[in-house]
Amino acid sequence: MIHMRDVSKIYENGAVALDHVNVDIEAGDFVFIVGASGAGKSTFIKMLFREELPSSGSLFVNGRDVVHMKRSEVPYLRRGLGVIFQDYRLLPDKTVFENVAFAMQVIEAPRRLMQRNVNAVLDVVGLRDKFRCFPSQLSGGEQQRVAIARAIVNDPAIVIADEPTGNLDPETSWDIMDIFNRINLAGTTIVMATHDKTIVDTMQRRVIAIEDGHIVRDEAKGGYGYEA
Repeated sequence: MIHMRDVSKIYENGAVALDHVNVDIEAGDFVFIVGASGAGKSTFIKMLFREELPSSGSLFVNGRDVVHMKRSEVPYLRRGLGVIFQDYRLLPDKTVFENVAFAMQVIEAPRRLMQRNVNAVLDVVGLRDKFRCFPSQLSGGEQQRVAIARAIVNDPAIVIADEPTGNLDPETSWDIMDIFNRINLAGTTIVMATHDKTIVDTMQRRVIAIEDGHIVRDEAKGGYGYEA
């Protein structure tokens, strides 16, 4: 699914975000990416959907060569991915239904399929009754649920989440993690950057720890490993 070989990222100012990283993430994995701020987590995550490119090394995601693909191929890479951010990134002038449907409109899905899939994922995240609401009418947890629904509506092979519980209270965070867990149990690969020590320690999933651009720990059933 995801294969990094000798991947480095050096920014124009000389900052080294990743330094000769080697990682394999297989289908069905649930992986937490942990580390201090500035360790390289966000760069790692952004490379997976080609928002950042390595300075050197090779990266394959879902069978696609991320480094050497043409610009015109990037949308096809991203169609196989669901990406979720800490700040939700919902469209404020669209309803819950329209925000989720937008991901299907982009790939020109048939209207009947769109209706069916959007309703199905709103059921998954428990927001079917809020389909006519606008983001401003929702709580932070509800907005993140909409973001998850949008990310999974096209049935992606991989869901990539960057600090998805960072703005949420502990109880809501667990509700969100329950959704991620169910998505994973249904076969979707999850890669999640997080600072949430309690969640990582409790769930005991695979943990990849990054420090100063290096992978210093890769454990099948790991803990957070840092002070919260």
